[in-house]
Amino acid sequence: MSDKKLFSEFPPVTTAQWEEQITLDLKGANYEKKLVWRTNEGFPVQPYYRSENLAGLEYLDVLPGQFPYVRGNKDTNNWQVCQDMCIRDAKQTNAKALDAIGRGADAIGFSVCGKGVEHNIDIPALMKDICCGCTPVHFDAGVSSVSVLEAVLQDAVNKKCGAHGVRGSVFYDPLGRLAVCGCFYGNREFPADTVKKLLELVKSLGEYRVIGVDAAHFQNSGANLVQELAYALAMGSEYLSLMTADGYQTADVAKRMHFRFAIGSNYFMEIAKLRAARLLWANIVKAYDPACGDAAYMYIHGETADWNMTVYDPYVNLLRTTTEAMSGAIAGVDSLWVRPFDSAYRRPDVFSERIARNQQIILKEEAYMSQIVDPSAGSYYIENLTASIADNAWKLFLETEDKGGYIAAMKKGFIQGQVEESAAKRRAAIASRREALLGTNQYANTAEFMNDRINDYRCANSCSNDKIAEPLTEFRLGEAFEELRLKTERSGRRPKVFLLTIGSLAMRKARAGFALNFFSVAGFEVLDNNGFATVEEGVEAAVKAKADIIVLCSSDDEYPALAPQAVAAAKGKGILALAGFPKAIVDELKAAGIENFIYAGQNVLEALDGYRKMLGI
Repeated sequence: MSDKKLFSEFPPVTTAQWEEQITLDLKGANYEKKLVWRTNEGFPVQPYYRSENLAGLEYLDVLPGQFPYVRGNKDTNNWQVCQDMCIRDAKQTNAKALDAIGRGADAIGFSVCGKGVEHNIDIPALMKDICCGCTPVHFDAGVSSVSVLEAVLQDAVNKKCGAHGVRGSVFYDPLGRLAVCGCFYGNREFPADTVKKLLELVKSLGEYRVIGVDAAHFQNSGANLVQELAYALAMGSEYLSLMTADGYQTADVAKRMHFRFAIGSNYFMEIAKLRAARLLWANIVKAYDPACGDAAYMYIHGETADWNMTVYDPYVNLLRTTTEAMSGAIAGVDSLWVRPFDSAYRRPDVFSERIARNQQIILKEEAYMSQIVDPSAGSYYIENLTASIADNAWKLFLETEDKGGYIAAMKKGFIQGQVEESAAKRRAAIASRREALLGTNQYANTAEFMNDRINDYRCANSCSNDKIAEPLTEFRLGEAFEELRLKTERSGRRPKVFLLTIGSLAMRKARAGFALNFFSVAGFEVLDNNGFATVEEGVEAAVKAKADIIVLCSSDDEYPALAPQAVAAAKGKGILALAGFPKAIVDELKAAGIENFIYAGQNVLEALDGYRKMLGI
């Protein structure tokens, strides 16, 4: 057997040599514009990375389970497969939970509707036959958190497993409440007494967590990943600061905290975000000088994002949530909930919840992702993304601290302003289709109708009017396009768009394809054609088809001759539009009478809404 290293016969290639070859291949094109990607978070990503790009990253030699925990809190990757459900009827919810556990769920998440209102929850009925020492149960109960925790601990005693054996958490997050409601569960003052009560109740418990940090609110309000991470750190730091100032030891607070992150579809960036989160949180806790090292662990519950889920073509949501779950698994989350594919428009049914649960089980049992700890470690690309996100999030965290900390920054509107600026950019990108939501703003299924399938089942937050800060606005990216299409459905009238294809075969087919995609996302019926010999023949066919909109599809070179003919032939017979926006002749086309253009980069949402109004829908 040879001990010769693989590829040793090839000489090493330096970065300078790579750059020289890339410059030659670009043939004068701008390197930065062509190859460097600037993320939504504002930092550049290079077209390639090498080992030298990892120089200076001090944590690369640490193992999983070692400070600063960038590679995970433990030496395994066996995350909890969690299934979340709302508590309505305790007995029915219990039956649903037992079924989920029997079908592969490792943990259950119970949530109450209207978290700003006290609820009387029948915990014995809800927890019947659930082994308190076997299956972690996580409660998101809002103002009912103390009473729920007391009942859970008593239930554990009644089951003879002892309160010390109970596993799970109560997710009490008044700072997250401030983000979405503008107040602390109806109070203007931070509810320190409630937090103290929760901490006292779990004083003798091992792993039970009672302080929540819900960073998902930020991503679901349009924040970029750096903002989501920075404000999560600011919330966590605020809890530490408030409770240690009240006499608690750092470890007693940090070990009771539970972070929740939304995981979006930006695959590698989400992996890097969660790795960076553990890195930064470990250093924040260390600065408080905790008595024990494991206090710097960041317990992360991941959930697939809500804000990129869509009503139309909902099975595409399965693809989104699968890649998102993979990001969470690779990044080493402690528990994970996959959102059912139909959750954007109806209460998930047995089928969609089973599929969501099985997505995780497949990743665990068939893809073996639970068998490999931090598989992304050492990747030049992901390690650099981790460092870039950490660096930018740390800067924003420090800027938030300079505003007086999380609560002060919320009161001043600093956090809301940053998030809204990011959200506006994302809305604009969706409206112009620079960012795609398949089935919603691109490649719509024209045979699909959703109006009769929508069931507005979600519980609204019970927010007080006694606000101390302006709340964030959570939304889904596809909402505006969905509303536009639903207006078409509800009108009882489906406008017809006739594609008048003529001239150059290649260009008319390309522009017809663009026009088909353009109008389909509004729910309009689009009639494509093989081509016409004359404009008059095309308009005559459009009139025969009872078209509402006629779209001229040809080449820029032919438009100067065809446009005046189309204007004359279509006058009084429907709305005329031209596919394309040839800047060199656009004034000439407007002078000929063309008023409507459809083209790449246009605000599609505004344009389609304009056509809807012209048609009286």
